Parts: sequence; C-alpha cells; structure tokens
Amino acid sequence: MKRILLTGANGYIGRRLKHVLMQQEDIELRLMVRNIGSLSPQAIENTHVVSGDVLRPETLDNALKDIDVAYYLIHGLTHGNFRELDRQSAQNFVDACARQNVKTIIYLGGLGDKKTGSEHLLSRIETGEILSSNPNVQCIWFRAGIIIGSGSASFEIIRNLVQKLPIMITPKCVSTPVTVIGVDDIITYLTSALHITNHSNLMIDLGEETMSYGDLILRVAKTMGLNRHIIPINVLTPHFSSYWLTLFTPVPYNVARSLIEGLHSEVTVTNNLRHEYFTIKPKSLEETVKRSISEIESNQVLSRWSDSGSGAWEIDHTHDIADALFIDRRMIDLKDIPPQNVYRSFCSIGGDNGWFGYDWLWNIRGFIDKLFKGAGINRGRRDPSNLRIGDSVDFWKVVDLVENERLLLFAQMKLPGKAWLEFKIHEGKLIQSAYFYPYGIMGRLYWYSLVPLHYLIFTKMANAILKRSMPLE
Repeated sequence: MKRILLTGANGYIGRRLKHVLMQQEDIELRLMVRNIGSLSPQAIENTHVVSGDVLRPETLDNALKDIDVAYYLIHGLTHGNFRELDRQSAQNFVDACARQNVKTIIYLGGLGDKKTGSEHLLSRIETGEILSSNPNVQCIWFRAGIIIGSGSASFEIIRNLVQKLPIMITPKCVSTPVTVIGVDDIITYLTSALHITNHSNLMIDLGEETMSYGDLILRVAKTMGLNRHIIPINVLTPHFSSYWLTLFTPVPYNVARSLIEGLHSEVTVTNNLRHEYFTIKPKSLEETVKRSISEIESNQVLSRWSDSGSGAWEIDHTHDIADALFIDRRMIDLKDIPPQNVYRSFCSIGGDNGWFGYDWLWNIRGFIDKLFKGAGINRGRRDPSNLRIGDSVDFWKVVDLVENERLLLFAQMKLPGKAWLEFKIHEGKLIQSAYFYPYGIMGRLYWYSLVPLHYLIFTKMANAILKRSMPLE
C-alpha cells in the first residue's frame, strides 16, 4: 500500500484530487494543511491529517515521514511577492522530501516558455525546476495550459463574458495559441501518475486541442448555444483589460491581471510523453463545457478557483475577533423556530439569494470594491444552500462553520482594517455580530461613517433570517 501526502487539499485541483484519492483502497492518504479545522469531518475521518506549512520548514519532516509519493499543489498567486514565496516553498519542500526519503513528488504546473512567460507562468516553471533539482527525489512534473471545468478561473471568465457580451472588444493577443484540457482529465493524469514505474524526472505536457484564445471563447459560446463576436484591437493595455475583466467577471484584479499577461505567452504542448506513459483519451472541449455547465446548473460544483487564495480559512480567528474595537450585534429570540431552520437560513445568504434586504447597497459596495481591485460581490457562491469552510460568499470567506450553531465570515473586500460577520445560535437566540478591527484613523472614520447603514442593513438581515426560518404552515 502506497503512502501518499496531498498538499493544497483545499485548493481548486486539490479538493477534486482529494475526493478521488479518498475512494482508492490501495493507498494510505495523508493531508497536510495549516489548520486541521479547515477540512470537512469526512476528510478528517477517512484520512490522516497533519498540520504543516511549506514556509515553515520545521513542520515538513513530520508531514513527510514514511511517505512514498507527495503531491505538490501549492501556489501563492494572491501574495504580492508570490514568485519569491513560490521558490522558497518549493525548496523547503524538496529538501524535506530528500531528508525523509520520499521517492516521488508529483507537481502540476503550467505550460509556457521562460523567454516569453508572464510572472505567473515563470513562477510555475521555476517551481517545477526546483522540485526537479534533487537527484534523490523523482519529480513527475505535469504542465497544463488553460484548464476548463466548473469553477475554474478560466472557464468562469469565459462563461461570464459570453453570457453578458454579444460583442467583445479584446486585445490583439487573443490570437495567441493555447492548449486546452478539462479538469477531470487533469485529475485522471494526476492519479494515474501513482503507477509510473520510471524513476527519472519527467516533464509531461498535457492537452490535445490547441487553438487561439479567441477561438476558445467562440467555441465555448457556440457550445452554450450563443452567437458571439470578437473585435480585437491594439489599444487595450493590460491594466485596462484587467479592469474590464474584473468588472464583467467574478475574478478580482490580481487574478485578471495574471491571466491577461498570460495572453502574450504561447502555452502549448512541446512533448508527447503523455502518450508514452498513459492511455488516457481526454474529452473534447465541447464535452468538457457541457459537463461543466451541467455541474453548475445542478449545484454539483466540487471546487472553485476562489477556494485557494490567502488561506484566511486556515487560521484561527478567535484572537483577532477578541481584539476587534467595534462590534455591531443583534440578538433575537428564536421562540418556536427550530435552530436547524435558522442555521439553514443564514447559511443560504449571499450569491443569487442576496443579503436579505438592501441588496442594492451591497451591489454598490461590491462595485466599489472591484474598482479598488477587491474581490467584489459578483464572486457569488459555489452552492446556493450549502457551505463548507473555505467557500467564498461574494466578498466574504467562510472561516468557521459549526452545524446548527455558527457561521463565521471573514471580509475579503478592500478595507482600512479587518472585518468579520458572525451568525450564532446560542441559548435560544440568534446572535448576529459584525466585528471590525480598524487600521489607524481611516479605519475609524470608515466604521463611523457606516454606522447608520449598518443599523438598517443588519437589522433587516437578522429579522429576515428568522422570517425565512419559520416552518411553513
């Protein structure tokens, strides 16, 4: 039985890979996370979980002890100095693998060339090179271009654009060729790699269909039954294009910027090792798009691009909330309303369900957040009624969830401070609390300026939660 370590288990690819690996009986799966509480009860029950952080080398030896194969699915794109952090993380990890006699690292990076790659692609390439640098540890380095699947950043951008814009004005670089692959095929390659018997380093390029970005957009539109047109022009700068994507799609500015910069780089396959080591036949783009749309429409999205990020859900917020200087609290008796009804009610907030009152104010706040390169309210949510730790709820992130007791959201909007929104059921009451820790005088002015709006919004919200919780007569 092989002993497998999975890092990045809360990310877009990691969640899906974890779901598949947990069903395999011939492996012993270990998950490395910064906070064990970030995992579902099912994952904790069916795997061995260890606390570890690639930026804290002293935590890695215990995580990698007795491991045969380690999946490395870590990327720090949300940090300003992500490239340096990625190099440091990769070096810490491969050094620890060598110390613990780990046989193989399996890494998923991106297609591209160092001479023309964007900062994002260069970081992925450098990570692969570092993970392949130790002669005592084999690295199976997969490289993928555009990943299409429900919840992937690329697909969410394309889907939103073709749904909203019959005519799209785009940069000239949409003529750049790119190789496309479906997320389900990625997971199949990653799991199949466990059975490779070659012990040398391998760099395996994935994907069968290569096309221009423009053709990709039009083919997705056609598969969705939409007739769309693209007008490429030269005058769109990366900065303007990034803002344009941010306003029309769910992704924040930093993600949009990395994707726009990537348009100038050819991300196409350069080798055929996938055919030599695997018999996998990837699905066509049209098949992948149809499956992705079906998952979205049936609320079966297993992971989203926003699952990864700052890792705010992987830390304990108890101390930070205790330090909050400002609190807006509402307490309402449940009376005869079952607590589980109230829990389901406040866990359905956000996304297409809205914020239970004054949605136009929330929309304005989301638009302003987008202008300041924040997450924005149109990020939505993965599922309209169910939540898990790490899920995005518009510009909030679920950082704690206790069934029939508590939901804690951490603000990911641009703020002069830190903010949380808590819903709690305690001693027959709904306790709704907004916490704010201000940064300097601007943070205090921000809070005081919003006190009148908070009174309206939060009072309406608490009452609406209970009203939606009442049993139908």
